[in-house]
Amino acid sequence: MIAHISFAVSDFERSKAFYRAVLAPLGYKVEMELTPETTGSVSVAGFGDGTTKYGDFYLASAPPGTKANTPMHVAFWAKSPAQVDAFYKAALESGGKDNGPPGPRQEYGPDDYVAFVLDPDGHRLEVWYMKPA
Repeated sequence: MIAHISFAVSDFERSKAFYRAVLAPLGYKVEMELTPETTGSVSVAGFGDGTTKYGDFYLASAPPGTKANTPMHVAFWAKSPAQVDAFYKAALESGGKDNGPPGPRQEYGPDDYVAFVLDPDGHRLEVWYMKPA
């Protein structure tokens, strides 16, 4: 079981605003923030959907003198195709780049609906609706 995932970003405030916009359609919001004074080096934002105390998706500013992580791939569950569409739209409006528009992905499953975007640091984000069995 994974408690949370975290990765470094090059511009913390820009990325926090981006994720605030793209995760809102999925019911996520910033649930906790830590300052460099608190952590000893970096700013941290924890995003969640209210099911955990501190969230399960974290951003951290790259530590002084370092770069953001090598781009990663993160997939978020959506509860409907409409959430996939809203995530994708919010991503493009917030500075993300298309990496695969919303649509059926027969290679995943007969009823799966997925979109892909790149965040401001090039992290590949996937939002995936899978029809309940």
